[in-house]
Amino acid sequence: MTTPSRSTPFWQRQLLILLALAVFFVALVLPFCMAVLWSLVDPSTPWAYPAVLPPVLSLRRWVEIWATSALPQAMYNSYTLAACVSFLTLLLATPTAYAFGRMEFPGKAAAQMLTLVPLVLPGFVSAIFFSALLIELGLYSRFLGILIGHTVGLLPYAIRLLSVSFSMVRQDLIDAARDLGASRVTVFRTAYLPVLKPGLLAALIIVFILSIEEFAISYIVGAPDFTTVPTILYSYLGYNFIRPNAAAVSLILVVPNVLLMLIAERLLKSADPAVVTGKG
Repeated sequence: MTTPSRSTPFWQRQLLILLALAVFFVALVLPFCMAVLWSLVDPSTPWAYPAVLPPVLSLRRWVEIWATSALPQAMYNSYTLAACVSFLTLLLATPTAYAFGRMEFPGKAAAQMLTLVPLVLPGFVSAIFFSALLIELGLYSRFLGILIGHTVGLLPYAIRLLSVSFSMVRQDLIDAARDLGASRVTVFRTAYLPVLKPGLLAALIIVFILSIEEFAISYIVGAPDFTTVPTILYSYLGYNFIRPNAAAVSLILVVPNVLLMLIAERLLKSADPAVVTGKG
């Protein structure tokens, strides 16, 4: 993506800024504000046309959802699962990412393309096939089944991010550390880790977020015993359509993830360019 240069006329820069603000408002601010308003609609006083704003605002909807639904258990399931998926995905992705980022071998480009296959398959298609595979293998644990499904589906993201990080490690630093007699641990700590740290943290956070938001595998493999926040949200958006409840659950799902994304962005910006590029 290119940025407007100083030679761009003033009116064009202002127009681009206005368009960006308009898109930001329509795509993010407006839906978020509407979700907040709908979540605060008092159950005893519905919000309907022609009222512009809810007649009565209260937190009763939040209290009722928390007390009467499976949301607390769903949040526990989602965050426990996401933490396990994040660490397992990084553990499995690191060797492959090292090979893609640091080694040259025949068929490397084809292998890199194959690792992206889970990203192009429709979620429900892969979830149905994955569920059938678990039954064939005699694996009936809901948690373990979803853990494997999420890990397989999110491996491409971690592999891609870590491959870029491994490719940015400076070979001259590795050679210098080895020439000075450094151990493997010292070489990793001094040459690899400073460059890999932002990528590792970003991959960890992104996989965590995507696992929390994943719906297809969680629903097909886990239903009806194992609920997650997206499956609770689906119950309010599907046959039992309750817009205010869906708005409250969507905020519970989205707000923590937005904060995590901001943390990931800050971590990536805090990476020392001199360490990564060798240009201080």
